[in-house]
Amino acid sequence: MAPPLPGIGPSWAARWDKAMGSQGAMQRHIADETAAAAPASTGDNAPLKLEQFLPYQLNVVANLVSLALSRVYARRYRIGVPEWRVLVTLGQYGVMTAKAISAHTHMHKTKVSRAVALLEKRKLLARRSNRADMRESFLSLTASGRTMYEEVAPHALAFARRLTDILTPSDREAFDRAVAQLTERSAQLVAEMEVENE
Repeated sequence: MAPPLPGIGPSWAARWDKAMGSQGAMQRHIADETAAAAPASTGDNAPLKLEQFLPYQLNVVANLVSLALSRVYARRYRIGVPEWRVLVTLGQYGVMTAKAISAHTHMHKTKVSRAVALLEKRKLLARRSNRADMRESFLSLTASGRTMYEEVAPHALAFARRLTDILTPSDREAFDRAVAQLTERSAQLVAEMEVENE
């Protein structure tokens, strides 16, 4: 088997496989087979070590946090990550267009559109035409959607506290600064790449 990431044991791997279903199990099987076929000394001399690569580290943390957080709302309310993000965004801002939600959540417009359709089908979200632009609609939570948002908010905040209670106040401040800086820098890199591709 492939060596686990630091701090991640076999029990996590089993939970990840269960959560991801056959796709996750297949990805782990491929990783295990690749690791078994590679010479033992290759990893030490590799020019790029995945577990030390910051984009990969951030992705692992994001996936694990998202998986753990989904337990807060997925089991109780039967919604996925995209629906959760749309619900919370509308709970925070009241009325928005799908385009604005996409920009705010950094989700592709197709994902937002599907999430909106699902929430609307469950009568958690209402759509009102924008007379100034008939291609867009104003979206807002229904009374049921607002109730769900207000019910789940305390649980989500409690989860966030549990996640960060291992950090000292100074570590948390440093982390917040680093995240803000990395977010800004990532946006700059995306903009630069878009210019290069024009």
